[in-house]
Amino acid sequence: MTKPVRTLPTFDPRQVPVIGVDSHLTEVPSSDLAPDALRQRFRQPPAWTPELRVEHKFSEREPSHASVLIPIVLRDQPMVLLTQRTAHLSSHSGQIAFPGGKADATDADAVATALREAQEEVGLNPGSVEVLGSLPHYTTGSAFIVTPVVALVMPSVQLMANPDEVAHVFEVPLAFLMNPANHRRHRVEWDGASREWYSMPYSAQGMEWFIWGATAGMLRNLYQFLRA
Repeated sequence: MTKPVRTLPTFDPRQVPVIGVDSHLTEVPSSDLAPDALRQRFRQPPAWTPELRVEHKFSEREPSHASVLIPIVLRDQPMVLLTQRTAHLSSHSGQIAFPGGKADATDADAVATALREAQEEVGLNPGSVEVLGSLPHYTTGSAFIVTPVVALVMPSVQLMANPDEVAHVFEVPLAFLMNPANHRRHRVEWDGASREWYSMPYSAQGMEWFIWGATAGMLRNLYQFLRA
C-alpha cells in the first residue's frame, strides 16, 4: 500500500506572524565576504555547529538525496544568485530556491549534482564556477537530504533559465543575507506541532522576493559558518 503523503496547509507564509528579528546578532564583516576570505574560510573551516539541520517532516515518502548550488557572483559586491520556481512544479512550486535538485545515479557526487542541476535550470556553465566546499546536510520537510554546495561564479557568466522549472532568476547582495538584522523568525502550528522557519524578504527594482523555508535555513547556516 502506498504511504499517504501529507501536504502543508494552504497558507501565505508572508502572513505568518514574525516572532523575532535577530538584529542583536553581529553581521559578517564585508572583509570576510571578499573572494579570498571565502576561499580561506573553506580551506580552513572553523569549529562550528549548524543551527538548522532537519525540518519538521510532512512527507511519508522515502528520503532522497539532493544538492543545491549556492552561487556567489563576483560583482563589485558579492551577489547570491537565486531562482523563483515555476508555479506548476510538484515540489515547492513558486518558492525562492537555489539552483539544484535530486541526485541522479550517474552523478559522481553531491557537487556533480549541484553543477548539473544549475546548468539544467539556469544555463550556468560549470567552467564559470569555482566550488569552495559544502555545508552540512539540510533535511527538508519534504524528505530531501540536501547538500548545499557553495561556489564563486564569474560575473561575465551568461544565464538562460529553463522555463519549465524557473520563472525568474535574480541576485541578492551577500552582505544583506549575512546580516542577521534581515533574518526574521516565524512560527505556525500544524499537525500537532509548532513549525518554525526564517525569512529574509528582499526588495529591489520594484520586485519583492520572499526568501523563506529551506532556502533561508541554508543561508542561515552559511551565516553561522562565516561568523564562527
